[in-house]
Amino acid sequence: MTLQLDFSSKVFQVDSLDVGSAHVEKIVKGGRNLFPLLPKAFAGIKQIGVIGWGSQGPAQSQNMRDSLEGTGIKVKVGLRLGSKSAAQAEAAGFTTASGTLGEMFDVIRESDMVILLISDAAQAELFTKVFEAIRPGATLGLSHGYLLGHMKNVGAKFPANINVVAVCPKGMGPSVRRLYVQGKQVNGAGINASFAVQQDVDGRATDLALGWSVAVGSPYTFMTTLESEFKSDIYGERGILLGAIHGIVESLYRRYITQGMSHEDAFINTAESVTGPISRTISKKGIVAVYEGLDAAGKKTFEQAYAASYPAARYVLEEIYDEVSTGNEIRSVNLAGDRLKRRPMGTIDGTEMWKTGAKVRAKRVEANIPVHPFTAGVYVATMMAQIDVLLEKGHPYSEAANESVIEAVDSLNPYMHARGVAYMVDNCSNTARLGSRKWAPHFDYLLSQEAYVAVDEGKALDSKLMDAFKANPIHKALAACAEVRPSVDIFVE
Repeated sequence: MTLQLDFSSKVFQVDSLDVGSAHVEKIVKGGRNLFPLLPKAFAGIKQIGVIGWGSQGPAQSQNMRDSLEGTGIKVKVGLRLGSKSAAQAEAAGFTTASGTLGEMFDVIRESDMVILLISDAAQAELFTKVFEAIRPGATLGLSHGYLLGHMKNVGAKFPANINVVAVCPKGMGPSVRRLYVQGKQVNGAGINASFAVQQDVDGRATDLALGWSVAVGSPYTFMTTLESEFKSDIYGERGILLGAIHGIVESLYRRYITQGMSHEDAFINTAESVTGPISRTISKKGIVAVYEGLDAAGKKTFEQAYAASYPAARYVLEEIYDEVSTGNEIRSVNLAGDRLKRRPMGTIDGTEMWKTGAKVRAKRVEANIPVHPFTAGVYVATMMAQIDVLLEKGHPYSEAANESVIEAVDSLNPYMHARGVAYMVDNCSNTARLGSRKWAPHFDYLLSQEAYVAVDEGKALDSKLMDAFKANPIHKALAACAEVRPSVDIFVE
């Protein structure tokens, strides 16, 4: 049963979004026109402490500082003593001299609202010290439900005397900042966000969360729960957002070369096709438009690829969801923390495929990149399998749409299109980077061993899968989301 959530605001207008299938979700539309309301949303808040400088820290601290300029509300960055990120924070204008940069626990102790953006592994290691430092009546903000998942694993609870809220941008930190800056001339440009209220001790939690989301530039904000968020987020980045797309293009690249394509043509018809015209079509016109834009022969090829790939991709995605929902994937990330201290993650773009990709990008002509129907069928089948798992597990339609589609085509894929898979994956959190590296080979293996073999051997495929694809309720949900989509497309240098 799909999660139905309701909320009201004393500060912001709450609108309704008809996502189809008799579901109406409450949202708040963002925009710079709402910035004058931020002092009211943050009433009683004198200092917001942003703790950490990883993927989200630079974006959220700068966006909030810019949005709150002239309000008297200070945004102060907190880092560990001796942090290598201090120089980057100083370069972004957060300085000890101005009182906007300090030691993390000092900043936690003195802030009315603490936005904890240190790595997930660091949160798992330090949360008890954070709880000891945060003042009674303050608000703890998270941009990921990972900490809740870890606390469930170890039987811990949040302090009972603080608000606990979440605002979770549906894109990597660099996208959150880039679109905010690009959108200064276009009201409402940015990255969508979900919000959650885990604890509300003073009746202000909802408006604090919504103010935070508006301040970081979210075009629209929808409600979820912290548990639903961490399950969908960790699952999604191991799926189509990062892990699956990597496994898909690697497997197809080898397949097309085996079939006689040149290495450059194989790259163009895999990675370039997905991150270029396929992503742009989905972003602007929806998923079905990819299929509808093909000729008769292309549709037949798409249907074959879709019907063969959906079962294989779904098998992996169901396994990922089980690993996330049971806490196993969080345990895996925590265990990796110690290993990473001994051996940091290596690069993932050093193979022949990605070296070929660099050559292709150097002479790219966007208009000449084709929508390869087989590639499109595999990619869309995996995206739809991810959506179906989320909806069957009861996640809100907006969450399924953002975690499976909007974040992929509007935030992440443009980075892969610009500079390759490592530029996309390694601009994300360590949790996402670890998950991508772990699960991409699973998609590669099952697609190669099962889906492509089924096509090549002419095995009977389930024709009902295409009917289900065309009738899927997510298409109406995406159309509704598109109505509140800002006009600015991300530009990645």
